Amino acid sequence: GLGITLETDFATSWSKTENVRWRIELPNRGNESPIVSNGRVFVTSATNDGKERRLHCFNRADGSELWSKAVTIDEEEKTHQTNPFGAATPAADGKRVVVWHGSAGLYCYSFDGEELWNVDLGTVGHIWGYGSSPVLHDGRVLLNFGPGREQFLVALDLETGDEIWRLDESGGSDDRDGRMAGSWSTPVIAKVGDSEQVVCSMPTRVVGLNPTDGVLIWECSGLSGKNDLVYTSPLISEGVGVAMGGYTGPAMAFRLGGTGNVTETHRLWRADQKNPQRIGSGVIIGEHIFMANAGPGTIQCLTLGTGEEVWANRGAGGNHWGAMCRAGEKLYVTNQEGTTIVLAPNSEEYEELAVNPLGEPSNSTPAFSDGEIFIRTARALYCISKPAK
Repeated sequence: GLGITLETDFATSWSKTENVRWRIELPNRGNESPIVSNGRVFVTSATNDGKERRLHCFNRADGSELWSKAVTIDEEEKTHQTNPFGAATPAADGKRVVVWHGSAGLYCYSFDGEELWNVDLGTVGHIWGYGSSPVLHDGRVLLNFGPGREQFLVALDLETGDEIWRLDESGGSDDRDGRMAGSWSTPVIAKVGDSEQVVCSMPTRVVGLNPTDGVLIWECSGLSGKNDLVYTSPLISEGVGVAMGGYTGPAMAFRLGGTGNVTETHRLWRADQKNPQRIGSGVIIGEHIFMANAGPGTIQCLTLGTGEEVWANRGAGGNHWGAMCRAGEKLYVTNQEGTTIVLAPNSEEYEELAVNPLGEPSNSTPAFSDGEIFIRTARALYCISKPAK
C-alpha cells in the first residue's frame, strides 16, 4: 500500500502503438485498477445500471481472457456517473482472488475461476458509490465497508469468508443540504515499532488497529472539514503517517504509535486551507510527499515535516484520480485523459521525464510487474513493455 515497487526497469515512453505488448478491449468502463498475480491479470467491469458486475481473469503473457465471473443484483444502488460500478480493485495471493462488488457482496475465487465463498456485508448507500478495495494480510481479508447507513472496518478469514472482527464507524451521509460524510479509503498495513497495524482514514479520523483481533489501538482526529469525506489511503513513512481529506478537506501528518486518542501528542501538523481535491494517493520519499491532485490537477511536492508546498505544476494537464507510483528514480501517474506522466522525484523543482497519452479516459492506477506496466482505461487493458533486447 505504499505505492512503491522495488523493480526499476520499466518503459518510460509509450503510445497506443509504441511499446504496447498487447491491448485487450474491455466490455465496460470501471474505476478499479488492474492487479497482477501468478501469471494472471485481474480487472472488474459492470453494466451501466450495475445489475451485473464481473471479475475478469487474463493471461498476462498475451492478454487472452481465461475466465470471467458475473454477479447479478436486483436492488438499486446509488453511485455517480464519474464512479461507475466496478470501482474496487481486486486482491490476490497467487492462489485466491477476492473482489468486492459493493452491495452485491464480497467474493473469493480460485485462480481457475471456481467460486470458493461469498459474503453479503450489507448495502452501500451513497450518491458517490463505493470505492475502497480489499487487502489481503496474514490469511485475512481486510475491507473498509461503506459509505452508507453503515460504515465499518472488517476482517474475514481468507479460506472460509467467516468474519473475524469488525470495527463500526459513523456511517456516510450524502445529504447535500447538510453535512456529507464517508470514507472510500483503502486500509494499509503499517509497521509500527515491532508490530503490524491496520491503518485507515475514516471520515473524521485515522485509526490504527490490531490486525489479529481488530482492537482499536489509537486514533488521531483532524480530517473533519466543511464535510467529512476522505478518498485517499494513508501514506506511511518511517514512523510517520499522512492522511488527506477529500473535497478540499484537511490534510495532516502524525507520528505512528501511541495508544488511545493521540491527537494532542502525535499530530505533527494539520493543513485545512486551500487544499485541492484529492482522490488518488501520493508517495512519501525521504522528507517529501509527492501528490497528484484531482482538481485542480496539479502535481505537488510537499514537505513531510510541515505540510508546506515546495512546488506545484500542472504537468501535462488534466485531473488525476489514479494513485502515484514510484519505480526506482521515476514517478508514474495517469490522469483522467489516460495520459501517464513520468517524472523524477525531485524535491527542488518539477522535472518531467515523459508524457504518454493513450487517448482513452482512465481513473485507474498502473500496476507494475516483472518489467511490464498494466494500465486500465475506460475501454481497454494495456500491457506496456520495453522492446525485447
